[in-house]
Amino acid sequence: MKQFIRPSLVLALVILLAGILLTACGGSSAPTTMSVSMEDIKFTPTEWTVAAGKEITAELANKGQLQHEIVIFKKGEQVTLPFDDDDEPKIYWEAEVDAGQSKTEKFTAPAEPGEYQVVCGIAGHVEAGMIGKLIVK
Repeated sequence: MKQFIRPSLVLALVILLAGILLTACGGSSAPTTMSVSMEDIKFTPTEWTVAAGKEITAELANKGQLQHEIVIFKKGEQVTLPFDDDDEPKIYWEAEVDAGQSKTEKFTAPAEPGEYQVVCGIAGHVEAGMIGKLIVK
């Protein structure tokens, strides 16, 4: 007497295996590293995508002749001109890099997906167009 495997059982096993594999892969394909080059007066690139709620490694390189600062605002917040003390409560994360220097910093990306404004907080740099965008997925 031959026994046959039911097609519904095979399908259930395939779905279970696919779920296990997707969970093991982490589910999110958004990066956990962002590279930022700062020059006088621009960010390169001007847009970064990161994984929501994950620890992010920010590789910061100031290739310019001036000090620069990367400032990420909280979701829904925007810089007011000029950038000054009234902007401080709106800041999610920030780091300064001296002229000609590089450093690596870590921060936890916002848990809420969306777009976040990024600026250079050094006086006059926002007005000169040193603005970017962080996309959280």
